[in-house]
Amino acid sequence: MAGLIAPVARLIEEFSKLPGVGTKTAQRLTYHVLRTSEADARALAAALVSVKEDVDYCTVCCNITEAGVDPCLICADTRRDIARICVVEEPLDVLAIERTGEFRGRYHVLHGAISPIDGIGPERLRTRELLDRVRPGGVEELILATNPNLEGEATAMYLADLLRTHVPSITRIARGLPVGGDLEYADDVTLIRSLQGRRAMERA
Repeated sequence: MAGLIAPVARLIEEFSKLPGVGTKTAQRLTYHVLRTSEADARALAAALVSVKEDVDYCTVCCNITEAGVDPCLICADTRRDIARICVVEEPLDVLAIERTGEFRGRYHVLHGAISPIDGIGPERLRTRELLDRVRPGGVEELILATNPNLEGEATAMYLADLLRTHVPSITRIARGLPVGGDLEYADDVTLIRSLQGRRAMERA
């Protein structure tokens, strides 16, 4: 970037790679870091490194977990209902649902949604791990809590068809969530109503 010294330009460029962060926001973040103390800057750098080195994925539900803690705390909680699995797209969706206190089953995180336009097919998601979980039996209900947009609906329909013979009840969260919205931005009441009003998936 013209007129900028290399370290500043580099940080702006790195901030710009974050989702939802444009050039102007990246510049504001960079100059905020410049104004903070060296201790705060080092703490930020250490946190960034730690999130890559000290975070792992649960081998059961594919949610994030602290390195060395496997299965994750939710999967290891014997008070949770093992017969109900709520399928979500991202780890942030688990946090959103947990915040409501409404669901006491377990989760499965897909890490994305089917999107042919973006070249993302089922093989790019954690669908195989989900199939491995339900195939032995014992799961009574699968709640498909993918986002209520085109990608989320396509993912839910695919999973319903894939898993129908392995799970007695496959439900979809109700339309309490706005179409095109994301779970992580929904308020608690909307999420509770969505969970309470879930419905059986219909065959296409």
